[in-house]
Amino acid sequence: MQDRDQIRAEVTAALVELFEIEPERITAEARLYEDLEIDSIDAIDLMDRLRQTTGRKISAEQFRSVRTIGDLVEAVHLMLSEA
Repeated sequence: MQDRDQIRAEVTAALVELFEIEPERITAEARLYEDLEIDSIDAIDLMDRLRQTTGRKISAEQFRSVRTIGDLVEAVHLMLSEA
């Protein structure tokens, strides 16, 4: 799952499944906290889901700079590229 489109599809699937967010709201520009109403506990659940999917853990430091879906896709892509 190193392709950005695959990562975005997995992130979208996770957000829909975990938080019942409508897929059309999940755009690259959508802000996690403001637009999608993800709180800090939700963020931990999302990070855990991505860890299960990728087999790698996104560090809290990497996640701290994530503001949008696009940022999250890039952070996951970077993490997987370092493997």
